[in-house]
Amino acid sequence: MRERRGAHLRELVKHIPANRLLVETDAPYLLPRTLRPMPKDRRNEPSFLPHIVEELARDRGEEVAAVAARTTANARVLFRLPVQG
Repeated sequence: MRERRGAHLRELVKHIPANRLLVETDAPYLLPRTLRPMPKDRRNEPSFLPHIVEELARDRGEEVAAVAARTTANARVLFRLPVQG
């Protein structure tokens, strides 16, 4: 059943240290279930990351903006991207 997909991960994500948390779209055909309307080509893409961050924040019991800021900062560190302003 789709509703159970990743249920164990939803519980585990609470235990990932905030400074180690990243989000990505590496599964081209595994769309966020909260995405409406669903794209006709059913292809996942980086523009859908806000949907992932919303689910992640909900599962961790945190604010969406805080999770977005933290995961962005983590990606900047990991990929050695310049800090924006």
